[in-house]
Amino acid sequence: MSDRVDPPMAMLAELTHRCPLACPYCSNPTELTGKERELSTEAWADVFRQAAALGVLQLHLSGGEPASRRDLVELVAAAREAGLYTNLITSGIGLTERRLKELDEAGLDHVQLSLQGVTAAMADRIGGYKGGFDRKMHVARVIADIGFPLTLNAVMHRANLDDLQATISMAQHLGARRIEIACVQFQGWALINRAQLQPSRAQVDVAKAAVAKAVEELRGALVIDFVPPDYYSDFPKACMNGWGSTGLNVSPDGTVLPCHAAETIPQLSFENVQDLPLSEIWYNSPAFNAYRGTDWLPELCQTCDRRDIDFGGCRCQAMAVLGNAAAPDPVCRKSEGRAVLDALLEQDVHEIAAPEYVYRR
Repeated sequence: MSDRVDPPMAMLAELTHRCPLACPYCSNPTELTGKERELSTEAWADVFRQAAALGVLQLHLSGGEPASRRDLVELVAAAREAGLYTNLITSGIGLTERRLKELDEAGLDHVQLSLQGVTAAMADRIGGYKGGFDRKMHVARVIADIGFPLTLNAVMHRANLDDLQATISMAQHLGARRIEIACVQFQGWALINRAQLQPSRAQVDVAKAAVAKAVEELRGALVIDFVPPDYYSDFPKACMNGWGSTGLNVSPDGTVLPCHAAETIPQLSFENVQDLPLSEIWYNSPAFNAYRGTDWLPELCQTCDRRDIDFGGCRCQAMAVLGNAAAPDPVCRKSEGRAVLDALLEQDVHEIAAPEYVYRR
């Protein structure tokens, strides 16, 4: 671990795991936290104050569907009072014109709207919620009328990656300033549905070319962030910009995590903000320090010229594919784990009659 640990810049507050949608790629854990275990309004407000004191600048309010919390307006007001920039990550379901105006008055800075597909048939099938697409389009219009800055978040996979150009066009139509085109990451519910969601190499190649073209054509009009599929990459990404380096997650019951999927690593125990101050957890928690910096890296990564670029990649992906969170990310072409990943990829893309989605419930 480096001697110096900087404060986090951003915090993801997973206010609830409740959600009207049931997306089969949801990053929430397969063991969902019930409403009775969620932090109270007062407890979340205290977390926000602690986060601001720790150095957090940006607060992302997520879920599940954060609009499932009846106190969402109060939570936004508490975050604004703490001095945090607030971004609401939402499916739009549960947001009315009145509620969005209340959120505006409470100080909400930005809205990030998820997109399951560019047609009602696709979006409602993926989301497992009939009528969800039409409600989302209505909410998008209200967001535009109020004047919230809007980011569209489109998770892409085998079923909708061919609609990439239409997805970018929809972002323009809805007045989004930014679109995040994120190919599905195989954790949580997505790992259960990997064979059904895995795109083909041909789809990925076409998508990369389409994104590169759109970035140039729309420069200055629409910011396009593209997260290509890990399994088709030669080298891993710096997951979370490095474990415990720039951000943290707080789950609905107050458990503090370095990333969404960290609880899949069985040898780590995570502290709860109801038991310890957030700053104590960030700086001194054994779980946050487990893979922080580069000292812990295996020899292959220690001698690699990408050591300080990707920090060994994703710990949760190494756990999911190899059963060893301390191994080099199997995406890396230099690692022995790459052969395991290639075998899984070969199996997935040749799955001819994949079963139906296992929906998040």
